[in-house]
Amino acid sequence: MEDNKSMKKHKSMVAAETIENRILVIRGKKVLLDNDLAALYEVPTKSLNQAVRRNLDRFPEDFMFRLSRSEAEQLLSSRSQIVTLKRGMNLKYLPYAFTENGIAMLSSVLKSKQAVQINIQIMRVFTQLRQLILTHKDILQKIDALEQRSEEHGYQISVLFENIRQLLNPPEEGKKKPIGFGR
Repeated sequence: MEDNKSMKKHKSMVAAETIENRILVIRGKKVLLDNDLAALYEVPTKSLNQAVRRNLDRFPEDFMFRLSRSEAEQLLSSRSQIVTLKRGMNLKYLPYAFTENGIAMLSSVLKSKQAVQINIQIMRVFTQLRQLILTHKDILQKIDALEQRSEEHGYQISVLFENIRQLLNPPEEGKKKPIGFGR
């Protein structure tokens, strides 16, 4: 029984890594593409897109958007696993990109147990990424503050060293200014 639990845990960890590797940033939003979601849900991309088209009112622009041709071609050149088109062939369908909210909405459109379980895992990954970004943001702010302090201290230390140098190197004997009023 313990082996079964550890296998499930291991499987979910692998799924989390797989999900993380498929999350892209397009138009400044973290998204998953329709073909990646279909692969995770173990359904054909065509079926996923049909279910979405039947419920388009549930997927406003901030939940889901279709990639432009240039965005799709750029993805084709950067993702070796998608590059299956032969030379001279064009994309037949432009992929959909689903934001975190769009993926959450998919759980109401797709009814299979597999889709529900994968959606839960995807939501957990997005939450982990958000927490990670916040942690990094805090660390970066602290580093910036330290850097500013070290610059201030650096300036103060350099002034201190300059004063010490002046004290250690008194002016030469022949170039002393006479004391009193000069004529």
